[in-house]
Amino acid sequence: MNIFRLPIRCAACCIITLFFARPAFPLQVATEEMIKTSITSTQADWKEWAHFSYDERDIDEKDGVRTSKTYKVCMIDGSPYSRLFRVEGKPLSPEEQAQEGEKLREAIAKRANESPEERAHRVAAYQKDNDRMFALLSEMAEAFDFKEVGQEQMNGHEVYVLEATPRPGYEPKSRETKLLTGMTGKLWIDKDTHKWVRVEAVAIKPVWMGWFIAKVLPGTSFSLDQSPAMNSLWLPEHFSVDIKAKILWWQKSYAHSETYSDYHLISATSP
Repeated sequence: MNIFRLPIRCAACCIITLFFARPAFPLQVATEEMIKTSITSTQADWKEWAHFSYDERDIDEKDGVRTSKTYKVCMIDGSPYSRLFRVEGKPLSPEEQAQEGEKLREAIAKRANESPEERAHRVAAYQKDNDRMFALLSEMAEAFDFKEVGQEQMNGHEVYVLEATPRPGYEPKSRETKLLTGMTGKLWIDKDTHKWVRVEAVAIKPVWMGWFIAKVLPGTSFSLDQSPAMNSLWLPEHFSVDIKAKILWWQKSYAHSETYSDYHLISATSP
């Protein structure tokens, strides 16, 4: 397991799923049905992500080196394809653009000529992360205790503010959820739609991962911002992870962020 490059959507879903443990909402929304509806709504919104094209700017910082790349992401025959079009904020040269165009054409042709077994394997690999994300929505329901600490405005939304602390006695059921046993979190939830505006989590104690070879250290943090993409559908706007860890005797750090913009609804199979 490469703890410095966790699957981003899985990491994101770990953050989101922190916040389904019977939070102390005001009386008018503090019902089991509201919690169930929230889980279903989150699942439905993320499933719709596959029907959009969008721009994704990735920034990585490791060993003092910062890199920035921006991609246009779309679905091609059942799984995403990312086409590079900016590096360090600058457009590619004509030659580089031609190379990326050729890569796209090759990807389209390759997927069009796959055997049924090859296509099934590719799509299954993409769906695996999605399935794990949706399973976590239910699996993590008992991981945290919540306390409402206020109400405020955030990004133009009236929100409830909740703090989350690990629930005593919670037993993680997967490698991903184990990380959350050492974290606290905070959630900002839109009053009108009960959608998640922002989620934050930070590690407050070390957590061993991967057969006691790697240890995630205090200070490791995640954050996720979401906003309406169209109508009642909310999709991610920004995700960041800052991992501090020790592998054997070496202490490492890695920061990664993704910013999503220019969402366009497309056919699920459009190139």
